Amino acid sequence: MRTSIATVSLSGPLTEKLTAAARAGFDGVEIFENDLLASPLTPEEIRARTADLGLTIDLYQPMRDIEAVPEDEFARNLRRAEHKFRLMRRLGADTVLVCSSVSPLAVDDDALAAAQLRRLAELAEEYGIRVAYEALAWGRHVNTYDHAWRIVEAADHPALGTCLDSFHILARGSDPKGIEEIPGEKIFFLQLADAPLMAMDVLQWSRHYRCFPGQGGFDVAGFLGHVVRAGYQGPLSLEVFNDVFRQADARPTAVDAQRSLIVLQEATGLVAPPDPVVPTGVAFAELVTPDAEPASALLGALGFARTARHRSKPVELWQQGDARVLLNTGPVGSRDVLSLAAIGLESPDPAAAARRAEALLAPVLPRRRAPEDAPLDAVAAPDGTQLFFCATDQPELPSWTGDFTPVEYAPAPGTGIRRIDHLALTQPWHQFDEAALFHRSVLGLQAQESVDVADPYGLLRSRAVTTPDGGVRIALGVGPAPTDEGGRAQHIAFAVDDLVTAVRRVREAGGRLLPVPVNYYDDLAARYEFAPGELETYRELGILYDRDEHGEFRHCYTETVGRVFFELVQRDGGYRGYGAQNAPVRLAAQHALRLGR
Repeated sequence: MRTSIATVSLSGPLTEKLTAAARAGFDGVEIFENDLLASPLTPEEIRARTADLGLTIDLYQPMRDIEAVPEDEFARNLRRAEHKFRLMRRLGADTVLVCSSVSPLAVDDDALAAAQLRRLAELAEEYGIRVAYEALAWGRHVNTYDHAWRIVEAADHPALGTCLDSFHILARGSDPKGIEEIPGEKIFFLQLADAPLMAMDVLQWSRHYRCFPGQGGFDVAGFLGHVVRAGYQGPLSLEVFNDVFRQADARPTAVDAQRSLIVLQEATGLVAPPDPVVPTGVAFAELVTPDAEPASALLGALGFARTARHRSKPVELWQQGDARVLLNTGPVGSRDVLSLAAIGLESPDPAAAARRAEALLAPVLPRRRAPEDAPLDAVAAPDGTQLFFCATDQPELPSWTGDFTPVEYAPAPGTGIRRIDHLALTQPWHQFDEAALFHRSVLGLQAQESVDVADPYGLLRSRAVTTPDGGVRIALGVGPAPTDEGGRAQHIAFAVDDLVTAVRRVREAGGRLLPVPVNYYDDLAARYEFAPGELETYRELGILYDRDEHGEFRHCYTETVGRVFFELVQRDGGYRGYGAQNAPVRLAAQHALRLGR
């Protein structure tokens, strides 16, 4: 189906919004009236600009407080409407959105509303325009889609139909199944939006917290299924009021919006992109740095050994068990300190994984490689992290490890690290929801519930995306403030079987671990019972503890180097979380250390 987006969903002046929508692959736009009023371009120039970009103007909106009003007020409304109809002719738009009235002058009289909307439609028809009547969730007398449809049906005019908006319908808890009783040709327009489930005034909820389908808690796919079964043939249009989107760069926001519609159409059987190829594990994590010494020292203290070097690039392979870290000292661009730049994901079919990613608009990254290097497909995540699709242990496929030449090294006792348990990626403040949708849709990961964690300077939001078996775990977070570099550190967590032994070996090797306040252990003693001496050991070594209904979790952190720190974790009995209970303590300790306290 054709796709469209309301200009209110994007940031910037109208021309930038139109360009972003066109580049993201939208077929059309809804022109929000405020965007037109603030534009220096004439309606004719906007019409020409959209045509040059390959866009149609699918809707002009909104027209407010029209129906069920006293006759003298309605006469003024008709005069205003006729002026807008002339404007729409100049724009080249043929459908106008009329919202159910919130005016204190409006009366609860469906017959009057139908009669006045019919007169409005008769006027619109003279200008070749259709009127799409929409029930606002906070409308004074009309606030449900079925009520709006009864009025449209009673008005009985070919230029009058209804507009269905997923937010207004689902936010009120209305049953969308009744949509199937509306003739498809009378559904003049469809607006789609998701939203997190919140207990708040519906108007404020709508104006500030809408998001793209798949980013919230509504069943937008089920809603769309009812609309399609009704016979709707028009565009799928996004109308999203969101404070974050209206401050972010319009270009990636528009791509995220288009991706959400692809995923939504896939869920309802309208399109069939390549199937998701769920990764099976983490092949490597790649760090970039202008100075390898601090990272090498820390990796060595953690028991890693430098086992190989890339044959043509300044990249070293550090390994312990199945945990692999690449240390890249090549050109780092804006990454002027140690940073996590890339993740290798084990894939049963790397080529198919790349095709899926490209179909869902993930930026495919060009790769500089020698002719003998293994072909590795890579895409960029919303935060810029490079994601490589790897086949490390599949003999029939080329492996990235073949690009490395072994080096001599003295075997170290190690610390018992077995593999990468999870990675924590701090997202740009305006891309948290985009990141969750990206990892779910492109990689086929499952998203857990979003949680808020107290930070000394605000709240940190976190949401994990995982494979069902926990082979891949990525914790997505957003820091307390856009400019707080202390909140932008990312980390790699390594799995061990015996954390106490591992920590002792790290300390003996000179590894610097994050100090934990003694008050934490006093609280731990109050919350849980421990074996004799167990809590004292945790206090001595700086180990944190948590448990859930599945098992226990012990973990500790290194100090931060550049923008990266490491975590050692021990999961027992099927523990599924990430120690969120302890995150405020960790964040406070990191802030204190950074400030030299």
